[in-house]
Amino acid sequence: MAGNKPSKKKLAFPISEQLDQYLKRYGRSATFPIQYEDMTRYIASTPLLDSKGNDLFWETVYYSEYDQEMINEALCVIYSLLKTDGDREVIDHLSVSRIDFCIFGNTNPFRVRIINKLNDNYDHFYIKKTDASRVYGLELEELLSPNSLSYLVHKDTLIEEHIAGIPGDDFIRNHIKIDTFNQIRVAKEFIKFNERCFIQLLGDMRAYNYIVDITPDIEGSQYRIRAIDFDQQSYEGRKQFYLPQYFKENNGILKLGFDNLTYDSVKQYQLEERSLIARRAKISRDRLTKLLRCMIADNISSDEKVERLRADLAKHHHNKAFLQCKNMGEIVLLNIKLVVQKEFTQSILEL
Repeated sequence: MAGNKPSKKKLAFPISEQLDQYLKRYGRSATFPIQYEDMTRYIASTPLLDSKGNDLFWETVYYSEYDQEMINEALCVIYSLLKTDGDREVIDHLSVSRIDFCIFGNTNPFRVRIINKLNDNYDHFYIKKTDASRVYGLELEELLSPNSLSYLVHKDTLIEEHIAGIPGDDFIRNHIKIDTFNQIRVAKEFIKFNERCFIQLLGDMRAYNYIVDITPDIEGSQYRIRAIDFDQQSYEGRKQFYLPQYFKENNGILKLGFDNLTYDSVKQYQLEERSLIARRAKISRDRLTKLLRCMIADNISSDEKVERLRADLAKHHHNKAFLQCKNMGEIVLLNIKLVVQKEFTQSILEL
């Protein structure tokens, strides 16, 4: 598994003018009263621990009295932009309960806990540095997956909603001992998740980079695996990096497939998900085309990584057209075209 580690810390790429115009056209752009850098002016912090005293790699941060008042007011405005398109009436009912800073990972996000004073219900959202890779990942997830995402961009700041669910590593550690019927459902969902990541080339989906959303059903439960980290959207050069099945952190879920699924059922689930992705791509054709045009005109990886990935995919798909791709945008476009045109010739999931 060492070969699936990123070659080095992921670089952040600026938002191009073309991508900025796309974000404005589709309601992903807004004007924020504060930026990410304003959040870094905290004067003290304390480690955030779980109920058992384990370090969560987040720190609760504190500001001066003057900054705290200004920041809290601005954060309530941002939350209203994210949730109610800026309706100021909701702001009077909101307050900031806590602000945490993540000391782990590439983006070093701030997580804001918002409380509704009318009913004490709380919600979270994240403030991050803008990265074009992440924005492309968020948009492709919106257009090609069954999941809808709410986020906004302004200058160097990215605001994202919280995606509720059990972190994948927590699920594998504490929630995977379920009956056979539900094991099959989890295994099936992982296969579909694996397909979605590979087709849109979303990388680094180890257990801590996705959540498991569990919905009680008439019989058993329904499971949805959702990515929560989009930093590694079409950046790395190794094919395996875009297949969650290859990460040892996911072995607990992968074992459910080994134990409960046949080759034919795995193939069926793969084909089902490809058909759904093809349908979503056709439904969102105009918007997807504009997004991919932005990607093709953009620089979101190195030449070395592009060369490695196009060679890997040309071999995987038995399709030399990948060797003609000049950048990651063209590679993603061709990968999606194969689904839409039903030209898949690669082998089934390598179990």
